[in-house]
Amino acid sequence: MSSSPSHLLLGVGNPLLDISSEVDMKMVNKYDLKMGTACLAEKKHLPVYEELSKLKTVKYIAGGATLNSIRVAQWMIQKEGATGYVGCVGNDDYAKKMKECAEADGVKTHFLTNKETPTGTCACLIVDKERSLCANLAAANEYKVDHMKSIKSVYEPVKFTYIAGFFITVSPDTIMLLAKHCLEQKTTFAMNLSAEFIMQVPPFAKALKEALPYMDYLFGNELEAAAFGKMMGYDTTSVPKIAALASKEKSAGSKKRTVVFTQGSNCTCVAIDGKATQYKVPKLEKKLIVDVNGAGDAFVGGFISQSLAGSEIATCVDAGHYAAQVIIQSSGTNLTGKPDYKTAKAEVVGTETA
Repeated sequence: MSSSPSHLLLGVGNPLLDISSEVDMKMVNKYDLKMGTACLAEKKHLPVYEELSKLKTVKYIAGGATLNSIRVAQWMIQKEGATGYVGCVGNDDYAKKMKECAEADGVKTHFLTNKETPTGTCACLIVDKERSLCANLAAANEYKVDHMKSIKSVYEPVKFTYIAGFFITVSPDTIMLLAKHCLEQKTTFAMNLSAEFIMQVPPFAKALKEALPYMDYLFGNELEAAAFGKMMGYDTTSVPKIAALASKEKSAGSKKRTVVFTQGSNCTCVAIDGKATQYKVPKLEKKLIVDVNGAGDAFVGGFISQSLAGSEIATCVDAGHYAAQVIIQSSGTNLTGKPDYKTAKAEVVGTETA
């Protein structure tokens, strides 16, 4: 474990080894899974990991939502030591693969190792370019706030802290420690809604609401936005209006919250101070799309990379679109070579107020 060099961006989340393959709907239905969603593994889901691993088409990819975003941000930034990642892994080969993969991409890992529990895995079932995710957190679920307190030299200098909503199921105490630290140090704190169940399960919804006032950025997709609106009691199902209302929720600091909701190939909504702006997503030929898994995570990584550079929102959105479209042209969050991103502004196609 090393605390140098200081990171610009720190991700905290659930390190999972993705076990990914194209399958048919019969297998999806067999495990009572749904396309386009993510869930935590229950007993009925556990055999899916072994079944996937036996397929000739299976691929193993170091992942977890937060790590995917951090890897993409590091790839976009192209500066050694710019990013770091914290989570809990087991003492096994999967953990070694995770560390090797992350650090090969330039992300410095600061793992807590749990010797009693194996490294977490995520089943990724792909059907017609859409995916269903089922996470068996295992060691990732064993992260403790005391570890974060012990690596103060890692998180203290960071300018931007990002946590996917999935981590709410693991350590709300860690989230609040970092949220309050960012507020005190006037640095940026961001979270992602990540999955509908976060808003639907009362303890998780409570933890999300507790962290909300500290969020400078809130990310999500259209399904998560709808679940968030329902949780908050908003009298609308409009994604731009939900974004606008969320941006106006009480803040613990003086900064205005930025809410960013993606909608696949439809417009990306960004709301600040009750006004939602809709940005056009560049068209990508259908034949170029290989796997939409990780598109949302990649968008966040691209967006944050430009935010750290001090770019305006339209450029952050454009970079997010670029990163997402790079990722969906290969299987998994696969990063090769250097980005050829040329700074531009996403096209505004509409606005809406709360």
